[in-house]
Amino acid sequence: MARTKSSQGAGVTSERILDVAEVLAQTRGFNGFSYADIAAEIGITKASLHYHFPTKASLGAALVGRYRENFQAALAKIAALNEPGIEKLRLYAGVYGQVLGADRMCLCGMFAAEFSTLPEPIQGELRQFFDENETWLVRVLEEGRRDGSLRFEGSAADTAGLLTGALEGSMLLARSYRDNARFIAPVGKLIQVLAVGNEASR
Repeated sequence: MARTKSSQGAGVTSERILDVAEVLAQTRGFNGFSYADIAAEIGITKASLHYHFPTKASLGAALVGRYRENFQAALAKIAALNEPGIEKLRLYAGVYGQVLGADRMCLCGMFAAEFSTLPEPIQGELRQFFDENETWLVRVLEEGRRDGSLRFEGSAADTAGLLTGALEGSMLLARSYRDNARFIAPVGKLIQVLAVGNEASR
């Protein structure tokens, strides 16, 4: 028996929609998927999607907001560890590596590549994501400088920007070549250079 629109949408939650949309966004970018793609994956009508997220802009902002919160939760766990700054940097890079290992891109990195075409609410969420990452990195870099595990010239903020650019850029190259070594090697080398005495990466 054919399902009605109301029965199609029954049991579908905003979280389920965001889960599906996140995978599409991490593999195609914001402009590379539509409500029709999400509806087909879940098996509901586009009207049911609009009930939860009236516009794609509202969906995109919710996507980035949830991704940002989950990312910050992961960083909070790393920050709470009784480890030197250099080890926390390795774990930070590992968060990106896990995403790439799942054949996805950093959601915010993907969206940033399309920044000029994005609605303002999404742009604001992206800025907050990168601001929070820089704040976290600055704290860890300064901690590493104090505990003697990290050495770098200039400000921690400049080095944080270098790290973020290297991670996001290396992910793009690795994806382009379908070769995760293009992420692992340069990121590992950068962290090694920051380590006091250029210690070998563990």
